[in-house]
Amino acid sequence: QVQLVESGGGLVQPGGSLRLSCAASGSISSIYAMGWYRQPPGKQRELVAAITSGGTTDYANSVKGRFTISRDNAKNTVYLQMNSLKPEDTAVYYCNAEIATMRARYDYWGQGTQVTVSS
Repeated sequence: QVQLVESGGGLVQPGGSLRLSCAASGSISSIYAMGWYRQPPGKQRELVAAITSGGTTDYANSVKGRFTISRDNAKNTVYLQMNSLKPEDTAVYYCNAEIATMRARYDYWGQGTQVTVSS
């Protein structure tokens, strides 16, 4: 069984910073792409940033230059450094990872962590 556990959300003022972490655990053979999605109140879930196993990154236009995704393959962990936060970044943030076990390869999701940007 595979689990993704997120941490690091919270309340921050506009212009502030937060760092999200997501650790994968369980019967993991390989981890491929990892990413962060978010779902603002009343809206659909959207991709924020993604990173391949080789370190290639991709970002939503709305966060380019402010957010940085990274990963530590030895720790099976992906991070999202969020700087210059804006009220429109308020959302539940979800970690996603494509993981292979001995049996198959699936997309896994974390439970979500709330990020609120407000003064």
